[in-house]
Amino acid sequence: MIKTHHIEFYMGSQEEKMEGFIEDFPYAPLYVELDKYAGRFVPWHWHKAVELFYMESGQLEYYTPKHKIIFPEGSGGLVNSNVLHATKNRKGREKNIQLIHMFDLSLIAGVKGGRIDQKYIQPVCQASQIEIVPLFEDHPKEAEILRRIRQTFDLSEDETGYEIKLREELSKIWMSLFEYIMPQLEQKEQYDKDNDEIKAMMIYVHEHYGEKIRVRDLAEAACISERECFRVFQKYLHMTPYSYVESYRIQEACRMLEEGRDSVTYIGQACGLGSSSHFGKIFREYTKDTPTQYRKKWQDSDRKRR
Repeated sequence: MIKTHHIEFYMGSQEEKMEGFIEDFPYAPLYVELDKYAGRFVPWHWHKAVELFYMESGQLEYYTPKHKIIFPEGSGGLVNSNVLHATKNRKGREKNIQLIHMFDLSLIAGVKGGRIDQKYIQPVCQASQIEIVPLFEDHPKEAEILRRIRQTFDLSEDETGYEIKLREELSKIWMSLFEYIMPQLEQKEQYDKDNDEIKAMMIYVHEHYGEKIRVRDLAEAACISERECFRVFQKYLHMTPYSYVESYRIQEACRMLEEGRDSVTYIGQACGLGSSSHFGKIFREYTKDTPTQYRKKWQDSDRKRR
């Protein structure tokens, strides 16, 4: 399994870069250490791959445009393809481990546009009402699906036929989920253009976070009014455009502190957070540490992992 405690994006996007994905087998098993993420949260993002997860320990808050769901140890669920979402460690510094099957649906769909794809895959992917499917142990049907999800992480990559066995298990889980959410699939919803608008504005922030960003700039990136910009950010991310820009800058500052040796002054300016004193004040509000303390903690933990 791939241990991860940070998130990377494709350039010019807020689409998550899938570590471990290869073209001939688009799948990655992730061992996510949420308590080691910057600020102990995973920022808003999306990915074409579906996210099938199990909470090994701790508690996690999942945010989507329409929902906020708390997942305790032993629960799990499915995040649909291309759905905006963010997660937050609910218990502070408590150990928080999430196991994730991240896979492109072509892995179980087979031929694009084929019968399996049309009957069982696309109806889910195209259902805007299906953002996330939560599963909890106290519900018999959900508990059975959770058991299967957890067991698949015990498959060994060294075992003969691993890829076929994994695909078979993921297909069975998908079919169980498909049957379970079928009533929701029958409730058709119209396509929401706001989804494209918020992604366009997030991409703009990703490309220009080191510069001065005005609400007008964000609105123009999505071809909407400034008033509409505020409405869409509130609807999808539950925050103002200003709050999102600042949180993204902090996220990039964390990455630079973790990965490089640039001075705190340089990082603050490069991320659009101003002088070292202003940067330090805002950074501490988000992470509870000064930039210097954060870098030292990260480097110390990184040495231990090695």
